[in-house]
Amino acid sequence: MSEMNKNEKKKKTEGTPIYVKYIGLSFQLFGIIGAGTWFGWWVQQKTEMKFPVWLLLFSFLSVAIAFYQLWMSAKQDNK
Repeated sequence: MSEMNKNEKKKKTEGTPIYVKYIGLSFQLFGIIGAGTWFGWWVQQKTEMKFPVWLLLFSFLSVAIAFYQLWMSAKQDNK
């Protein structure tokens, strides 16, 4: 039964071009980085600090999370 499920999944993904998956991934990365940067900006506005510590921290953290997401997706494609 598990072989049948694998074959069904293969059939569903064979007709879809690979670039469709990566277009969706680009929107995910954009969303992660945008949300992290917005949250850093929001915290920065609430603390009223002169140097944008929170903005920089959450921006870089969101970029790291986005690259991790990209890495895991690429790793899954190789299997």
